[in-house]
Amino acid sequence: MKEIKAIIQPFMLERVINALHQIKGLPAVTISAVHGLSVERGAFDEVAKTKLEIMVPDEQVEQLVEVIQKAAHTGNPGDGRIFVLPVEMTVKIRTGERGAWR
Repeated sequence: MKEIKAIIQPFMLERVINALHQIKGLPAVTISAVHGLSVERGAFDEVAKTKLEIMVPDEQVEQLVEVIQKAAHTGNPGDGRIFVLPVEMTVKIRTGERGAWR
C-alpha cells in the first residue's frame, strides 16, 4: 500500500477531483488547504496550495499519479508535486482493526 500526496494549485482541485472520479475502486481522498513558502526566486513568498492525500494499493499507484499529473498540469511554474510514500500499517480508530486498508 502507498500514500500519494499531491500538492496542486487550488484552482485545479475541481479538475483533479473530476479526473479521480474516473478511477474505479479509489477509496477516498483527504483534501487540505495548505501554504507553501517558495524560495526559488530568492524570496520567501507564501503561496496557497491544495494538498490531496490518498491511500491506494500498489497496483493503482502509477495510474493515480498519471491522472493527477495530467489533470493538474498547466505548464506554468508552481503546478505542484506528487509524492509516493510507503504505508507500513493502518489502524481503524473505531474498531482497532490493523492491517491493509479496505
